Amino acid sequence: MTSSSGGSSAASAALEPDPGRQGPQGSEGGVVYGKASPPKIAIGLVGMVVTAYLMYTLFMSFGIFPELYFDSKILIGIIAIIVGVGGSALLFWCLNTFIEGLPQRASLTLIPYSYLLPGLSLIALMLIYPALQTINFSFADQDSEKYVGLENYKTIFGSAGFREAIFNNLLWLLVVPAVTVAVGIVVAVLADKLPARGESASKSTIFLPMAISFVGASAIWKLVYDYSTSGAQTGLLNAVWTTLGGDAQPWLQIDSAKVNSFLLMVILIWLQVGFAMVLLSSAIKGVPEDTIEAARIDGASEWQIFWRVVIPQIKGTTITVFITVLILVLKVFDIVYVLTNGRDKTEVIANLFFKELFARGNAGVASAIVVVLLIAITPVLVYQVRHFREEEMS
Repeated sequence: MTSSSGGSSAASAALEPDPGRQGPQGSEGGVVYGKASPPKIAIGLVGMVVTAYLMYTLFMSFGIFPELYFDSKILIGIIAIIVGVGGSALLFWCLNTFIEGLPQRASLTLIPYSYLLPGLSLIALMLIYPALQTINFSFADQDSEKYVGLENYKTIFGSAGFREAIFNNLLWLLVVPAVTVAVGIVVAVLADKLPARGESASKSTIFLPMAISFVGASAIWKLVYDYSTSGAQTGLLNAVWTTLGGDAQPWLQIDSAKVNSFLLMVILIWLQVGFAMVLLSSAIKGVPEDTIEAARIDGASEWQIFWRVVIPQIKGTTITVFITVLILVLKVFDIVYVLTNGRDKTEVIANLFFKELFARGNAGVASAIVVVLLIAITPVLVYQVRHFREEEMS
């Protein structure tokens, strides 16, 4: 026992830092830090700059000088894959060399950030820079050549079309997320009551629209809402309506009571109900069975159990689904563009931006519209991030 204890003490003493020990670059608390390596720093730094410059130049040449690659998209694609993968690997190697060349304390501190640097750089290049540039262009003229102050903002807020788009977006925000979540909960509850095979089949069928693009879904529903001024009606909705004794209607042209806007909303709800159902069904299955049994013992009805036991316990998932659909609705574009292109008072902000930029060539007004949309989305994103953090901490 004595020898074992003595051995443990010796081992502990060997592992503890020696306050009197001084390393080549000094020490702190007995911890020795290694020397810097100027050659590694130089190689890594120069390598990163050269690699990044060559990759940028090569990728720019694809669009500016395609004749260098025989105007072959296949050849350009192959080269892009090879250079992209190889260049990224070389860039990481140079970055790693640069970090290794620093003093040990700095190296250990910067290693986590070095792995995040490429991702943060892409975010800065693809998201932050365009956002700042868009804000800058919103104060410039239609050709982005000279500044005009707040003229673009005065133009859009003084436009009846923009006010109509704002109103329609608010209407979409009030209807689509709430209906999507409500229908998703109902479908999830009903599907969970089915046998295992029936549940899988029904959920797969309801989730299937998620695999369809917004443009494809719009084309499908165009057939549903189709109206013919002469001859037989081929639209499904008109076929049902006339069977019930009504007259055929040009559904997407009825702007009274926003009928056409509500019919466009149906498409997005149809697309997103499957997404809501999957997440909410998973949350419902995760509700502890003992809480439900306790409520039954206390004499609660199934309806009371659902509203007072199940719903409060899936609140986090419900909010997540609601916010996700909410952000999607703020950016809605494809459905409106394909079916009405904003006609008959169905305009939305994203479609209005598309018209201003690509149809009218007014970059200043288009940028101002995007800035308004960005301002509208930002509070929702902030709330979503806070909600995720609270969910992680709970």
